[in-house]
Amino acid sequence: LINCGQSYWLDNLTRAKITGGELERRVREEGLRGVTTNPTIFNKAISTSNDYDSQMLNLFEQQKSAYEVYEQLAVQDVQNACDILRKVYDESDGVDGFVSLEVSPKLAHDTEGTMIEARRLFAEVGRTNSFIKIPATEEGIPAIEEMLYEGININVTLIFSLKTYKAVAEAYIRALERRFAQGKPINRVRSVASFFLSRIDTLVDKLLSERFSTDGNTDESLIRTNVMGAAAIANARQAYQTFKRIFEGDR
Repeated sequence: LINCGQSYWLDNLTRAKITGGELERRVREEGLRGVTTNPTIFNKAISTSNDYDSQMLNLFEQQKSAYEVYEQLAVQDVQNACDILRKVYDESDGVDGFVSLEVSPKLAHDTEGTMIEARRLFAEVGRTNSFIKIPATEEGIPAIEEMLYEGININVTLIFSLKTYKAVAEAYIRALERRFAQGKPINRVRSVASFFLSRIDTLVDKLLSERFSTDGNTDESLIRTNVMGAAAIANARQAYQTFKRIFEGDR
């Protein structure tokens, strides 16, 4: 995959993968280039193993809230994963080797709250190869631009449409232009636009199924074969062409 110019990321992180050596082995032997997480991933990791029990009990004894406990567990895992992937970050000159940590989904429509939490989490993790994930909501995009302007690496998530992708790309370029105009370095401010596929097909295929009859008509069966499971890939192709158009100009 690396030889083909591709970076594969693991959309899953558990403490066992870190302490048991699986994450390091994937980096060393399988070309793993990054890791992304979210609250759902951590919920599964924490609730289906005993790996976090002693730390959780200790934190609860300190009168920490449930969210504070979750955050400390997640931050520690992200820090350790960042350390494992630091070699990838250095060897790729900061292009790969990142680990993502998401702001609270409750802040998806709160620009100021998102910025406050993004700053705090980035400082808490304290690793140059960490990404803070912010959703591409209408309220999230201004926060994304401001955080990139401040030099915080951002993984923009929940992008489903070309319109949203364009808005995200423009926010990224504006942030770098603002930094450049003020003489601030732009070579180490990183961001990725995470464009969703599976959820699009799940929805579109359901809508298509409702429009097809079930009487076994040959023509309709042929149409079904050609269009089912195709919308998300077509959307991704259009998004990639949009990416090339936006990033090949003078800006």
